[in-house]
Order: sequence, then structure tokens, then C-alpha cells
Amino acid sequence: MSYTALYRKWRPASFGDVKGQDHIVQTLKNQIISGRIGHAYLFCGTRGTGKTSVAKIFARSVNCEHPVDGSPCNTCPVCRAIAEGSSMNVVEIDAASNNGVENIRDIREQVQYPPTDGRYRVYIIDEVHMLSIGAFNALLKTLEEPPSYVIFILATTEVHKIPVTILSRCQRYDFKRIPAETIADRLREVTQAEQIDIEEKAIQYLAKAADGAFRDALSLLDQCIAFHFGEKLTYDYVLDILGAVDQTIFSRMFRAIVERRTRDCILCLEEMVIQGRELSQFVNDFIWYLRNLLLIQTAEDAEGLVDMSEDNLRQLKEDGTLTDGDTLIRDIRILSELSNQLRYASQKRILIEIALIKLTKPEMEVNIDSLLERVASLEARLEEGIPASGYPAAGAGAGNMSVSGGYPKAAAGSTSYPGMGAVPGDAGSGTMGQSGAGAGSMADAQNAASFQPREVAIPPAQLADLNLIRNEWGNIVRQMGMSIRPSFRDTVVEPSGDSCLCIVFSDPINYAIGNRPSVIGSLERFVAEKYGKSIYFKTRQRESGEHFNTIYVSDEELREKIHMDISIEED
Repeated sequence: MSYTALYRKWRPASFGDVKGQDHIVQTLKNQIISGRIGHAYLFCGTRGTGKTSVAKIFARSVNCEHPVDGSPCNTCPVCRAIAEGSSMNVVEIDAASNNGVENIRDIREQVQYPPTDGRYRVYIIDEVHMLSIGAFNALLKTLEEPPSYVIFILATTEVHKIPVTILSRCQRYDFKRIPAETIADRLREVTQAEQIDIEEKAIQYLAKAADGAFRDALSLLDQCIAFHFGEKLTYDYVLDILGAVDQTIFSRMFRAIVERRTRDCILCLEEMVIQGRELSQFVNDFIWYLRNLLLIQTAEDAEGLVDMSEDNLRQLKEDGTLTDGDTLIRDIRILSELSNQLRYASQKRILIEIALIKLTKPEMEVNIDSLLERVASLEARLEEGIPASGYPAAGAGAGNMSVSGGYPKAAAGSTSYPGMGAVPGDAGSGTMGQSGAGAGSMADAQNAASFQPREVAIPPAQLADLNLIRNEWGNIVRQMGMSIRPSFRDTVVEPSGDSCLCIVFSDPINYAIGNRPSVIGSLERFVAEKYGKSIYFKTRQRESGEHFNTIYVSDEELREKIHMDISIEED
């Protein structure tokens, strides 16, 4: 007899076997008991959370001759036929390979005929988001008004790809990721029934590695059993098979990063490569390790949030005293960006080495996180009596930085020269001069100061919009995320008419990225949602030798100064 994979062998046969989806199971059981059965259901959620299993159980339940508390008996001829796949009443379709209009037209023709046995014809369409637009349109009318004996169950992992016309005609059920504790309990049941000798620590790791998916957990267990058949499945064996890394390696790597030992970090990575570890998994596990460190530092009673042994927890607490939360957040950010890059990279090792160099050499970066770390390092050196000049150069403008509340920020240049705008230092600008205008360097600020500033009158409404955006410019760029922050380095905001502002870019490359309609559209939507202002943005590139020393005032203020009427030129 051929071998059956564990995830197929241990597929839930009744609602009582479904774990971690109690909110869905109870609702469906109540519908079956009360007879209030809908005609279309949408099961959505990540892989391996039980969507197809619940759909098959539901199909047997509505046709079962002797249901028990809303669940199928699995012994009557109808239940057995459906379970064996020989029933004509339950049709399972894979939309990934049957996604054309013709396939849906076949369903429309079939639904005209009532079931031969049982009460309902059930159509389970898996991965329904793969259907073509034409197929969705063909399904629409049948889905809206099917015969009374037809039930549609649509399952998908990407619900956002389904047309709203389909969504509005279905009862939607969102399947949650299964908690690691629930997966571990199920793995213990399976291993005991299969007479598999396995360490508790290995079960816990498999449950966590499954990432909320029962099917993934059973598949990983199957893989480990096959590799070490007839032996006790230990934690170390699981690490070897899955290409994972023990926590002691993460502690060594973390301490090397904190102590700025770049060479040791590279050697540690070399050790992982020689052992044949999966590098992407190594990065993801290291991010999880840093997350645990951050929780230990910031959360009260974090022991309940960190799932690990007492020895590992003790080591984690010791490592948590070596750095602060800001540095951990920076490290997590760099590694998270790296994790996204590794998905499609052919030279994973090189990308990881570059990330490790960034972590150990914060002076190589010019963003706010690196500046914070460099300031903290400088303060520590000064406390120890080490001259600050011994610290490596931190990049242009680092010496012109003012610190307030532990965060470096540009001095408010708009107080004396409002026309110079407000460049967000955390947008990646290496220049955080005392003028704070983002003119590109300290020399530009000095040149600007040598020119006599001129006053320009603009309507009060325009001035209010200008002052609002300038004051919040750093927060706006920072909150909009990494896709915008790098391209908005050294930018200046200036008025450009009613409800319109102009963003001036100093760098031509940043200008080419930042002036795209999608970027400007996102900026306008963010300002509208955050501040309730409908402000339009234009862009231009800074001209050679241009100085931003204009002071913008309202026309009333200027009229009071010169005691005469003035006219406002329209843009």
C-alpha cells in the first residue's frame, strides 16, 4: 500500500477535529443545526489554516443522513462517497488550472440538475482568485441566484484579488493563523499515534517554524521523520534538516555586532555557510531573536511573550543589557529590508555580509537611526575620556547636528529664513546644518546668510498651508515610509498658488524619483487624511546657485510695515 503524507492522513474529518478556528466552526455548525444554510461562502486566510478541510467537512455535513451536532457522521453512504471523492454532489475545482470562462460555463450547466443523493450540490472552488475576469463575470449571475440545492464555497489566500461584486454575494469567513501552542498540541497527538519518538524541544521548534499553518507543520514533521527514520527525532536533527540555527549562534552574532567586531560577524556567517544552513532562514530567525530582545527590554512581564527555555531566556536577558531599543529597532529594520531582498537574490551571502557591515559600522549610513547610534557612541567615548576626534568621520554635516530629547534634528532655520523650507533629517539627509534649510551643505547655508533676505507677501491662506507643511515636513516624510524618505533628501517647500505647494529637489536623481505621479499622489492623500487639507504638490529641481532666503509673510503684515496698498501677483 502506498504511503500517505501526514497532512493528508491527519486531515480533519469532523468539525471537532478542526483546531484554532472555533469562531468559524461554531457558526457553520449553528447554520446546519438551524437549517439557515447560505448559498455562497468565502473562506479566506493564509495557507494551511484549514480552508479546504472545513469546506469538505461542511459539504459532508449538509448532505449527511445522520449529522451529529452539526458535524457529519462519516459512516453513512453519502459521507463515505464524498470522503472517497466518488460523489457527484460535491465538485472540487482548482481555479489555478481551471480558470477560464469555459470551466465556469460547465458549472452553470451542471447546476440545473438536482442532486442524485443527498440534499445539496456543493461546489468547492479552491484558489478562486486565479479566475480570469471573464470567468468571474460568468460566475456572477449563478452565484447571485443559484438553485436552492446548490452551495458555492470559494477558498482563497488573496482575497484582495476577488472582485467586490463576488465578495458582496458571499458570507465571508477569515481563517486565522494557528497559534504555535495549538500546533504543538496537534503534533504531539500525531507523533503519539504514529509512535514517533521526538523531543519536546523539537516539537516546539516545528510548531514555530510552521508560521501558523498546520499543513506546513505536518509536512516539516514528515520530512524530519524520513531523514532520521527509526531514530529519536531530536532538536539538533530538526535544525540540521531545516537548515536552521541554534540560539547560541545568534547570541554570538549579536555580541559581535554590539562590539563592532565586523570580522567575527563574517566568520560566524562563514560557519553557517560551511554547515549548509539556509541563509534566508538564518536572517529570519535572527530578526525573531532581535524581536525577543526588544520585548525583553520594553514589555512588562515579557517572559510570557517569549517562547523559549529557561536557559535561553537567561541568555536573552544578558544580551538585552548590551544595547538600547533604538539600536535594536535599527538592526531589525536593516535585516527586514535584507530579508525582502533575499527572496530574489542569487548572491545571498554577499547581501548578508553587506548588512552585517552596516550593523557594525553605523557611520556608513546617513539616516536617523545611524545618527542616533553615532551620537550615543560619541557620548560614551567622551564619558570615558576618549577624544571625540578619534571616532570615524560620520559623513557630511554630522558635526552641525543639534540634539534635542535624544533625537538629532535640524535647527529651525525657517524661524529666520522661512523661505529655506524644512528638510527632514530622518529622510536620509546627511546634512543637518544649523540653518536646517536643506540647502545641501554648511557652505550653502553660509552663502545664503550673506544675501539680504527679501520679504514676499502671499495670501493668509497660502501662508497657513505653507507653515503647516514646513512645520510637519519631517514627520510627513518619516511616516510615509522608506519608499519616499530616500528620494526626499535635501528638499525645500515653497508656495505655488492657492492650495498648492512646490517641492524643490537639490539632487537630480532624487528629483527623478520623487516627481513621479504615484509618489506625489500618495503624498497628497496622506496630507488630506492626516491634516484634513486638500493641498496639491508640484515639483521642480533646484537651479544652480539658487539661494532660499526668502521670507514669506501675509499681505496684511507687509501692508502694515509699508503703510500702503500692495498687489499680489498670481502664479
